[in-house]
Amino acid sequence: MNKTAIIIPSRLDAQRFPNKPLKFINNKEMILHVYDAAIKSNTGEVYVATPDDKIIDVVKNSGGNAIKTSLNHETGTDRIFEVFKQTLKEEPKIIINLQGDMPNIEPQAISNLVSYMNNGKCDIGTLASDFNSMKEIDDPNAVKVAVKEKFSKNTFLNACDFFRTSTNSTYNLYHHIGIYAFTNEALLRYVSLKRSKLELERKLEQLRALENNMSIHVGYIESSPLSVDTEEDLTEVKNLMEKNEQN
Repeated sequence: MNKTAIIIPSRLDAQRFPNKPLKFINNKEMILHVYDAAIKSNTGEVYVATPDDKIIDVVKNSGGNAIKTSLNHETGTDRIFEVFKQTLKEEPKIIINLQGDMPNIEPQAISNLVSYMNNGKCDIGTLASDFNSMKEIDDPNAVKVAVKEKFSKNTFLNACDFFRTSTNSTYNLYHHIGIYAFTNEALLRYVSLKRSKLELERKLEQLRALENNMSIHVGYIESSPLSVDTEEDLTEVKNLMEKNEQN
């Protein structure tokens, strides 16, 4: 088995934007754009983890791997852990939790993160970019990550905190990108921990790791993939991707 597994948690019953994985962009479902980016990263086996037969059918009909998971998971990480434990038998050394609502993520960003994780410097790795606009800083759907220093290209820094709303933090804030790389040991430890106070308050899973002294390193990338949380986000990413395809 490949030492890296990319698992994409996806479900139709999202509170903010139901059925979004099956929304079309350039005549292809959003989940397939994410799946294709993961495949093109050429870093490991790729799986979609979902409780929904409609998503499984779309992925399998396009030649992809999809695993049916329980309906009852509280978080996306719980969903990827089910695949890691039951299907992959806890064998991969690096497990990537790639959010299924980032259709324009660049494959190179995924491969850069996997390369860094292979150095064994942290429990969890993730990515960040500059904000596209001041509007994003105030948008609760745009998650912010705080670091002590300013990023330079292709560097990784310790994550100090994560926010949804703007803050007077003395740290440097960047736009957090929804991808998490766990070592095998870190994923096993993470899912054994109770959901933490800040995790529940801010609805951000990564805070469970920080509150339990797990190290999260954040890598800077120049591209800024959009997370689709609303109809407006979908329109924006459609326009961007259609424009890029024309070029």
